[in-house]
Amino acid sequence: MNEGANEALQRQLQALNEKFAERLSEELAALEQSAEQLLSVREQEQRRQLMLDLHERLHRLAGTAGTFGFSTLGEQSRLLEQRAERWLEAAKPSGQALSAFVRAVNQMASAERAGEADHHGEMHSGMPDALPAGCRIYLLEKDSDAGQKMCQTLSNFGYEVLIFPDVPLLQSAIQGQLPDALIVSQHDGELEAISALQQSLDMPLPLLVIGHRADFDSQLAAVRAGAKGFFVRPLDVTQLENSLENILNLELSEPYRVLIVDDDDDLSARYSLVLRNSQMLVQTLSDPSQLFEVMRDFDPEMVLLDMNMPDFTGIELAQMIRLNDEWLRVPIIYLSAETDINRQMAALLKAGDDFITKPISDNALTAAVFSRVQRARALSMALSRDSLTGLLKHADIKEQVALEVERAQRSGKPTSVVMLDLDHFKQVNDQYGHAAGDNVIRSLANLMRQRLRRIDSIGRYGGEEFVAVLPDCPAEQAKRIFDEIRLRFAALSFHAGARTFSVSLSAGISETDGHSGAGAMLELADQALYVAKHNGRNQVQIA
Repeated sequence: MNEGANEALQRQLQALNEKFAERLSEELAALEQSAEQLLSVREQEQRRQLMLDLHERLHRLAGTAGTFGFSTLGEQSRLLEQRAERWLEAAKPSGQALSAFVRAVNQMASAERAGEADHHGEMHSGMPDALPAGCRIYLLEKDSDAGQKMCQTLSNFGYEVLIFPDVPLLQSAIQGQLPDALIVSQHDGELEAISALQQSLDMPLPLLVIGHRADFDSQLAAVRAGAKGFFVRPLDVTQLENSLENILNLELSEPYRVLIVDDDDDLSARYSLVLRNSQMLVQTLSDPSQLFEVMRDFDPEMVLLDMNMPDFTGIELAQMIRLNDEWLRVPIIYLSAETDINRQMAALLKAGDDFITKPISDNALTAAVFSRVQRARALSMALSRDSLTGLLKHADIKEQVALEVERAQRSGKPTSVVMLDLDHFKQVNDQYGHAAGDNVIRSLANLMRQRLRRIDSIGRYGGEEFVAVLPDCPAEQAKRIFDEIRLRFAALSFHAGARTFSVSLSAGISETDGHSGAGAMLELADQALYVAKHNGRNQVQIA
């Protein structure tokens, strides 16, 4: 090709590059808009459709950006495309991963517009170039060995931990990309710097502090820095991770469920509108004779109960609710114009937990309900959840199995019950100690939480045995899901001092047949688990 023809070709290529750059601005804006929509949509199928659209956009961008000289953008799009694929393939897509994904899309678009990523693939030094598989945690820790051990353990729980030896490096990283949470190993003067850093952010980061002493001054300094948890060396990493999960789940938890029982439809509608505007799920009931059906179907976390109705009193309804053990944890708040303290006390002595006096302003109603239902959920979770894993306790998972089996019988849709057990777990405790064994159990619990759906329930049945119930899920599909969990779990490396080991699991699955009860389903799953163990372990069997 002669020189003139080559110059003409280069001009044409340059023109195409410039045309692509113009189109790119619109494409990046569309990417950001779709990503933001992901966080505002709660319905899982709508989220999936939005993620499919984003996946397609990222796929196109990954294939074309490098061709037109935007190599870094192409590489970043490819990473995000792969992460979108993992989210779409997950049986229970992680809300934490979704939030991180959206932040990364926005960061990529902003960086491209600001020229922070040039067309030759150079990125800011020291900044991570890929999203974490789960939550991204920044750890401030001067002791490299201690930091590495914490990283290894938390990675088994599904987190990506980046270690920073000093505050300036941490500040630089936070300016580039916000983490999902911050862990600070307390040394002289660091919490003051962290407190100033927190105040400079639009929203303070979830913070856990590791200190040398549990004295008053140390904990006061932690609280002033915005800490949600405080731990003392030697560190129990499992306990720290439990708190980490709790504070991260506060923003990702389901809306509070409130039931309003009042014969005044207009007043109920008013209260409902106010509470829904504060992102609560509200069910109203004007016919108290339907109370039990609504309680079972809606499963409220709080009941707002009118004191005076034509054929019933609020006190009578409250007493009827309290006759049922499964609703003992649900707080009952009377809505009443009654101001006589003696009558209020008499009502509370029979049943109920508190009074909200009519009339009440919208803000006061929201504050009163929110504070009480938030506390009620925290107490309910503390009572129903296993302290090590955060999963349902034995009795609660059995109750959930019974509930879902009954629901499957009514709907005719299949539900799977899974019984799961760690292989040779006694040897783990004997050889590596109970602390290492606890890490194994906790890691499996987190892996199941990440891979299963919100509508699925998981419980610690006892020791190293777990039960899961998967509504609207046939046994073959459940087998595919738990085979993936089995393989992922077997690939994890656990550490006990200088020693490294891995653990496998076995599982048995039963599927509803339209007439067998919860006890029979659990028994069938247990028999399938026995077959899996007998056939050599590290496998999943269907009853």
